[in-house]
Amino acid sequence: MPAKAIPVFLFLTCALLLAGNHVPGRSNRAVQTPTTEHIVELQREIKALATTRAGADSETDFEDDARALYSALGYSLAWFAGNQPTSQALQMIEELKHADEKGLPPEDYEGPSWDGRLAAFTPAKRPSDTEKIAFDVALTFSSMRFLTHLHHGRVDPGSLRFALSPERKSFDVSEFLRTNLLHTEDVHTAVRSVEPQFFAYRRTLDALHTYLALARKESGIPLPSALEGIRLGDSHSALPALAQRLQLFGDLNVPERQGNLVYDRAVQSAVAHFQSRHGLDANGNLDRATLDQLNTPLARRVLQLQLTLERWRWLPPTFTVPPVVVNIPEFRLYAFREDHRVALEMNVVAGRAYRHETPVFISSMRSVVFRPYWNVPLSIQRNELLPEIDSDPNYLMENTFEIVDAVDQIPVNADDSQERDRKLKSGEWLLRQKPGPRNSLGLVKFELPNPYEIYLHGTPAQELFAKSRRDFSHGCIRVEDPVALAVWILRQNPEWSEERIRSAMNDEATLRVSLKEPIPVWILYGTAVVPENGEVHFLEDIYGHDAALERALEKQRTTGGN
Repeated sequence: MPAKAIPVFLFLTCALLLAGNHVPGRSNRAVQTPTTEHIVELQREIKALATTRAGADSETDFEDDARALYSALGYSLAWFAGNQPTSQALQMIEELKHADEKGLPPEDYEGPSWDGRLAAFTPAKRPSDTEKIAFDVALTFSSMRFLTHLHHGRVDPGSLRFALSPERKSFDVSEFLRTNLLHTEDVHTAVRSVEPQFFAYRRTLDALHTYLALARKESGIPLPSALEGIRLGDSHSALPALAQRLQLFGDLNVPERQGNLVYDRAVQSAVAHFQSRHGLDANGNLDRATLDQLNTPLARRVLQLQLTLERWRWLPPTFTVPPVVVNIPEFRLYAFREDHRVALEMNVVAGRAYRHETPVFISSMRSVVFRPYWNVPLSIQRNELLPEIDSDPNYLMENTFEIVDAVDQIPVNADDSQERDRKLKSGEWLLRQKPGPRNSLGLVKFELPNPYEIYLHGTPAQELFAKSRRDFSHGCIRVEDPVALAVWILRQNPEWSEERIRSAMNDEATLRVSLKEPIPVWILYGTAVVPENGEVHFLEDIYGHDAALERALEKQRTTGGN
């Protein structure tokens, strides 16, 4: 029976049986037998606070967790020693007050109100039991909410159609509080232990602290549009302001330049560096896109970092095999070692915005296919290739396509254009592209089961990797260096050397190689990225996922859900 459905008299009976027993981790508190009035008031306060916090996304908002905690504590208070809050309570309150340093709003955990509440518990005052109970339960609820949000985020990724896990990560917040936090001398370290342990998460937190400080220094005065088109050697009165902004962001590291009105090589190089961090062509030219990025309010950069931290919290906390990670807005792939360091990285091409977005999901790579066929999706067959075939009788032959039926056999009447068009449109016949250097998948395909039929593969269109924005595919992910990725993926198969991989790519036969152990593949979406060198990169929200997450977080806050 759920805790909230148990009659009050059973709570009282259990409490009296537990009263006076030693509770592990509570040696710094005097354990007293709770009175019946105390227990009733405690239960009433839990119910009242749960009711006021309940929202559309959460029926009870930690009511059951709070009941479980106080039951395990014999219904004594969690955060008091005598009439004074414990050192753990004071440390926890500091964490809640500074939740913004974790990318969370302190208001969600009553952060601004705790100093006023503490004022009622000075040594000169004797607070009532009712005051102590109200304070204790409020701190418990705020702590549970804060720790849970730190552990697995505030929004369920499934509500945004992100297939990152079948369910929220398991976290018994009541047990964590009782065994790991209420008796520790170092609450900060205990809190940190519930957060993601990935280096990238810690780097993003550090960047957040930096940009929170920068935002406090920002003048709010935009650079003038007249700077657009400035070239090397040109002069302008706004160039000192540009140099100052580039110094603030860390892109320009030269002595004081307040009186320099010339667009010299130092500033041009700094602009190019700024462009490279913001997904722009790093040419050093002050164009409209560059000025827009330079004038983006730092509060917006803080929000991008906060959204990325939220997404990091959605991910599996551990892995047995280091993952391959693709960040869609960055158009970049990373392969990680066991120590969480990057072993391999390369550019990728992702799905086009608006029509062919690459989905966000987690899967496991299980096999590599050399010289793959490309089985054309029916939508591409109907909407894109059929018009080409109708306008050019030689299109199929010139692009190495062949027509097959449902069992991969070439129909005997495939040359009949009317029959061909009718059956290709209906899907009774299908197109596939033969293996070879002209195949749209290149010479290697990396298979990972998923409901979207998305995979990683090579491509003959290598020129696309030189572009700064690379959303050109129908959803699958094209990798810049398929040989290097295949070497990394097959490193557990020692017989597959780079030489053998290249040989298989240039052989005549299609060959599928199963991996000895599946490799996690995370297809993610983050518009604020902090690589190992510590530089912060801000990227365009090409699919609008940042905007959607921002709306979901605001809804979660206004409805009181968790």
